[in-house]
This record gives sequence, structure tokens and C-alpha cells, in this order.
Amino acid sequence: MKTDLTQKICELIRITSTDLPAVVEERLREAQHQEPAGSAARVAMDTILTNVEMTRKNSTPICQDTGTPIFFIHYPTRVDTNELTRQIRQATELATRMSYLRPNAVHSLTGRNSGNNLGDDYFPSIHLKQVEGDTLTIDLILKGGGCENVGAQYSLPDDPLNAGRDLEGVRRVVLDAVNRAQGEGCSPGFLGVAVGGDRGTSYAASKEVFLRDPDDHNPDPELDHLEERITTEANQLGIGPMGFGGKTTVLGTKITSTYRLPASFFVTVSYMCWAYRRRRMTFAGDRVNYE
Repeated sequence: MKTDLTQKICELIRITSTDLPAVVEERLREAQHQEPAGSAARVAMDTILTNVEMTRKNSTPICQDTGTPIFFIHYPTRVDTNELTRQIRQATELATRMSYLRPNAVHSLTGRNSGNNLGDDYFPSIHLKQVEGDTLTIDLILKGGGCENVGAQYSLPDDPLNAGRDLEGVRRVVLDAVNRAQGEGCSPGFLGVAVGGDRGTSYAASKEVFLRDPDDHNPDPELDHLEERITTEANQLGIGPMGFGGKTTVLGTKITSTYRLPASFFVTVSYMCWAYRRRRMTFAGDRVNYE
């Protein structure tokens, strides 16, 4: 790939960090109207939405925790992935200098902040997949530490939860994860669930599922039904925005399943806070488009 996309990728980071997708804002406004005026839940939702409007107008980060940059890339054969990775890292450093990202990369042993959001091969997180055609697609998720902290992984069967190796068991452990969080991780947010895989691939899949459109339907009818049921039942727990109580704890649930070994049955729950910062950039020919 001869084209230098560093500036274009920096713009992707800016949009992701400062401009919440319209479909997410729409879900938040629906949640706002469900909470009684004057309640703690309503005040929380009012504050969230005021923040969304201000950051879009001023092009400032939606949250002071600008999160781990997680890039999911689908690239055609003509792309030099080493060069693309270099440009992504360069764009991340540039976006940090421009204050679209807060310096977040901290060495786990020394506590030293790199100052530019560049760490080892895992920070930023870059996932590459080759595809047919000529279009390069870069999806970016900025995942905050608070919502990352309340993620969970279960190994079924789970006797204390009476959760077996079936979809009812999946339902039980996902709702347990929501209940344990008690609004921490900045609810209301979205659940990404992966059934199967090993411990590592299950976590990766539970985050990649956030690339789905919040308004879409799972092509598997059983999983589609389970997504709706978990969202409904999570909102019946009464945890509410920021844990203040209320009608909206979860704005949506997305579930995927992957193959596993017979001996293992993992269910991994990733949580994305209300600041569901996800954007896409496509590059075909010489044309760049942002979604």
C-alpha cells in the first residue's frame, strides 16, 4: 500500500473519541424518557446527553478515560500490513498529541506512562484479517477501563448459579455479570457475549461482536431471542443508570458463538459503557469514507 493513511486514521480516532454514533444517542434518549423527572436516574441521563452534545460541538473527548484503542481491520491482499500497522501507531501518537486521546498506556510493572498511547504489540490492540476485494475497512472501538473492569468469564457448568451447558446457562451467567456490576462501568451500556472458544478467543469474540449495528438482529433465531430476553431481564433488575436505580441498565445485547473443545464451555461477557465509541473507516481507490 503506497498511500499514507496516517492523517485519515487520526481523523477516525477523532470522530470515534468525540462524536457518539447517532444510533447510540437515540438509545440513550429513549432511556432518558423512561426515567421519572427529578429522579437520580433521570439526572444521570440528562448529564450524559448534555455531555454528548457538548463534546460533538467542541470536538473534545466524550469521556476523560479515552480507552484502549482496539482496531479491527479487514484488508485486501495489496495492503502491506506492516506498513499499515506503522501508520496506525503513528496516527494514535498524533491523536494523543492533539488531545483526542488521553495518554493511557502504562507499563504494568514500572507504572510509567509512555505518554503517547504506544506500548508493546498489544497497545493499541490491532486485529488483522485478509479479505477479498479492494476495500480496506478499519473499525475502531475505544473501550474504557471502567467498563472493561466489569467484564466476566464463566466456565460452565456453574453449580452455584445452576447454569448448565445450554442457552439457559448462558442467560443465567450473563445476568449474574450484570447484577454483580451493579451499575459500575457506567451503565446503561451494551453487552457483548461470546459462547465457546478458549479463554483468549472468547474474550476477543465478545469484543468484536460490538461491531454489529445496535439495531440489527442475530441471524440465529435462538440467539436473537436470547439477546432480547437478556436485555429485557437485565432492565428488570432495577440497577439503572450509574447504579442509581431505574428502568434502563442495558441498552442492548449482542451474542456470538464459536467452536470449543469438548472439555470447555466458556461464556465471556464484555461490557461497553454508555459511551459506546465505535466508528468505521473505509478506503477504496482514493476515496475515504467514515461511518
